[in-house]
Amino acid sequence: MTQSNNNFSYSYEDECISYKSLFPVFSREDFDELDETYNQLDINAEIKKLFSEYKINTTEDQAALHHMYRGAYGEQVNNVSSHLYEIAKSSIEQCINLKPKLIQNNIKNIVTIGIGGSFEGPKLLLETLTQRHNRSFNHIFLTGPDTQEFIDEIEPLNKAETFFIVSSKSFSTDETMQSLNLARNWIGDDFEFKDHFICITSQIEKAKEFGFDETSAIQFPNEIGGRYSIWSPISLSAILELEEGFIDFLKGGSIADKKLISNSSYLEFIKTIVFSDIWHNNVDNKHIRVLLSYSWKLRFFTDYIQQLEMESIGKGANTNSAYKKTGQTIFGGFGSTAQHSYFQLLHQGTASFCADILCVDRDKVNNELLYAQSQAQASLLAFGANINLQDYEKVNGQSPVNLFTLKGLNPYNLGYLIASWEHRVFLISRMLQINPFDQYGVSAGKIFARKYIDNNGG
Repeated sequence: MTQSNNNFSYSYEDECISYKSLFPVFSREDFDELDETYNQLDINAEIKKLFSEYKINTTEDQAALHHMYRGAYGEQVNNVSSHLYEIAKSSIEQCINLKPKLIQNNIKNIVTIGIGGSFEGPKLLLETLTQRHNRSFNHIFLTGPDTQEFIDEIEPLNKAETFFIVSSKSFSTDETMQSLNLARNWIGDDFEFKDHFICITSQIEKAKEFGFDETSAIQFPNEIGGRYSIWSPISLSAILELEEGFIDFLKGGSIADKKLISNSSYLEFIKTIVFSDIWHNNVDNKHIRVLLSYSWKLRFFTDYIQQLEMESIGKGANTNSAYKKTGQTIFGGFGSTAQHSYFQLLHQGTASFCADILCVDRDKVNNELLYAQSQAQASLLAFGANINLQDYEKVNGQSPVNLFTLKGLNPYNLGYLIASWEHRVFLISRMLQINPFDQYGVSAGKIFARKYIDNNGG
């Protein structure tokens, strides 16, 4: 940690990632003040509760167990019952073992029916870690509820060669159930249902009512929220392609978990991001954060993080907390594309925002221009460039930047990155004293849409 003009620059590096802060205003004194709150709230104890069966999801009276899949294959820092590890391993092995059966049955198209975390997680893994021409199957994601999506994406397929993965924790999600009914009617009676459908759910009894059984269903615990389900069988479509590589993904996440509990340097890294997020949102009035991935393979990373953060910490403020601004608004995408669309506003507009920039170290050589863009834009956003320029050429600067560099793009490092981002979200939630594991705002929309249908006849 080095100080300069009442602000500091901070860097962190390990075997998976390197990080650099570019904060024009946030100071060491600000960090220390937030660290006092961290200690007063005893957040280290909250971390231990997270990695256990403690009912940390207070509003729904249950634990948060997504980390058990990471611990089952990696560092077992989780204080959970051994049978949970057995459940995790058994379900992941069931996913891996499904692939040869599908190939034997001449399945060529895998259609994943799901929305939210059931879509964002497996989609991210497939697009980031596999190449379309090397995949064993043609993958299609069906989100619903627009029936035109089904007509365009599914009806042209060969029924005999198509297999549906129905991903729904509750087995009651409106969009998913509508798509499932469309798919079942489309398959018709000419084919055995169990040869063309499998479901991933925590509500196995509901699935059985629809015709699934133990041979055509994979169950996971109800204590795993949709946006945290990427580690679970919900990622089945990606597991079919990654196979043992998915276990490397889990192991990468488990290393981050171990470091959060036992590595002071890693903890300081996460705290630096967390404290600056809270400070910039609450003190510096930067309520927006742009997340830019300078890697085409990571172009869906922003979509994934948008749900993770905005559904987890997009809650009302705790009246007992000094921090009244909770989650920031997240947007972004592939950095090079963004430079030719909304970067004009970022550099010369009047919006006030923070930025996360993500790049991959191999691009220093493989994609020199791409890597140069990530570094140059990080500096411009944070510090501007107004020397020897006309007034109309000058750029704003003064936008804090977190610059992340992955040391290679592989399952292990991606698992490490996503688990670290989850740690960021969890520590923010504990600092704000809110629950990151419920989503009653999402539920409200579902309830009132159903009421509208009931009251208006569709």
